[in-house]
Amino acid sequence: MQWGITMEHSIFFSFINSLALQIPGLSRGPLGSANPIVKGMIPSAFGIMSISVGLNLLNALIKRKMVDQDKLKRLLKETRAWQKERMAAFKSKDQTKTDELNKKSAYMNKMNMEVMQMNMRPMMITFLPLILVFYFVLPPLFSYTVAISPISLNFIPGGFFELTCTAAKVAAQPQICHHVNELYFWAWYFLSSAAFSGIIMRITKTTMDTS
Repeated sequence: MQWGITMEHSIFFSFINSLALQIPGLSRGPLGSANPIVKGMIPSAFGIMSISVGLNLLNALIKRKMVDQDKLKRLLKETRAWQKERMAAFKSKDQTKTDELNKKSAYMNKMNMEVMQMNMRPMMITFLPLILVFYFVLPPLFSYTVAISPISLNFIPGGFFELTCTAAKVAAQPQICHHVNELYFWAWYFLSSAAFSGIIMRITKTTMDTS
């Protein structure tokens, strides 16, 4: 259960970071190059994976330096224990206990806000370097797409957060999307970051696992 919570937070913060890549106006078009320095999907995939691991490691080290890990885990442990106790009282329909626990809601909300602020501070440091890397370093290095997915990964409707090429994009932009379900290079970074962030957090002891 705790591992699941840790992974949820890891994916959430990776998602927040990668949203910067979709902000209108920051890019004139899809990120990547028609004549990249790094040739081929396999070298590109491993290259971006290495960069994502490096940036995750940098973020974890900054977090370890800036955030009091003992205090963070104490706050998380206390808030999760309260949430668990309140849920148990609700399920058992113990109104007296529920009312008693609800009296602590304001205090617990304050603690949750403090936890969020502690996690956001390092992100404020790494946000600008992330933007600079993605808009000035990576586009000349890699092609528009660097991997192929067996299925479409465009789960969010509206076309705002597309990770893979669609048939329409293949038809309209053949110089960018060669095949349906090709992964954009920033999408491969996002998936690599989400996959390795939990491991890096455990290695650097910046995980939000309170066990």
